[in-house]
Amino acid sequence: MAFDFIKHSVQQRRDASLLRTRICVEDANARHIVVNSKQYINFASNDYLGLGDCALAASGESGSRSSSLVTGYLAIHKQLETKLCDLLGYDAALLFSSGFSANSSVLKSLFNDQNTVKDSAIFQDKLNHASLIDGALQSDAKHIRFNHNDMNHLRARLEKSHATNKLIVSEGVFSMDGDTAPIEQLSALKTQHNAWLMIDDAHAFGVVGEQGLGSAAGANKPDILVITFGKAMASQGAAILAHQDIVDYLLQTSREYTYSTALSPLMAKSALTQLDRLINADAQRHALQSNITLFKTLCAKKNIPVLASNTPIQPIVLGSSENALQAQMALKSRNIWLTAIRPPTVPHNTARLRVTITAAHQAEDIEHLVNSLSDVL
Repeated sequence: MAFDFIKHSVQQRRDASLLRTRICVEDANARHIVVNSKQYINFASNDYLGLGDCALAASGESGSRSSSLVTGYLAIHKQLETKLCDLLGYDAALLFSSGFSANSSVLKSLFNDQNTVKDSAIFQDKLNHASLIDGALQSDAKHIRFNHNDMNHLRARLEKSHATNKLIVSEGVFSMDGDTAPIEQLSALKTQHNAWLMIDDAHAFGVVGEQGLGSAAGANKPDILVITFGKAMASQGAAILAHQDIVDYLLQTSREYTYSTALSPLMAKSALTQLDRLINADAQRHALQSNITLFKTLCAKKNIPVLASNTPIQPIVLGSSENALQAQMALKSRNIWLTAIRPPTVPHNTARLRVTITAAHQAEDIEHLVNSLSDVL
């Protein structure tokens, strides 16, 4: 029968412990989550600074009513873009409704001129986010992958390339491993090979650097920077920051930007409020780092094999998807909410528990987590 493959594919995923399902969350903050009327300690939130717990004044228009290139580009959008440019040192910015859309749009849109695409190449870290991979695959440029954070491999790839337009793409903090990109080395390579550098700083913005301005601030500022508002900023949306010429070019070529209703002005106002809170959240960043240190110290004492990460993302690789799901359920029985991350989100045989630490966690929460992990694993 037609479309029999759908039922067959879902069953295959179920049999391989890879089936994805949604969980209806009744209430949540950076420390706790309520599911089916039961409260758990939440170690699966990207609200790293706990700013999502701050009250927002829900006022203003809910919809922008149109694309940004028709009548949807409002004063609040320009105000948010200007604030971001002033903080991060860029000429211009474009706002998107999601980080996925922003990332994929840059790569699809930048390399769509038939006069130049044959002379263009994108060099991506193999652990880059799906949005970056999808954007490159949908572009007309040659797509070249280099081993994760391996600068010698990237150098070799760049040396072999005869492309005129070379774009190196990396994440600032990698979303599944929690480690950081060697920004200085990436910047040096881009200069040596007359390339451009693009950084997706979704999981670094708010957490890394002075005032939380991210992994790519200062002298090593990339040519294209993408930040998202849904992580440490605890809002929604994203921004692409770049030189004015690049933004002008994207305005001509980005189908997502041209044909999507502009970011809700209500969310733009929320983002502005949260941006101010993020800049002034030094106390939360200090609490976050203390919690990360406590978690890593306790794990070391219990011989729990956490990946090398000094960020809020602390993965514990368990190998098989079945093992990861079993550990997740065992922790749930101890009132701990964690997510089992499985292929294809991570490579085969690297299914893991993705622990995320926040500034809102208390020492007793982390101690309970580590003791429970020790028992379960």
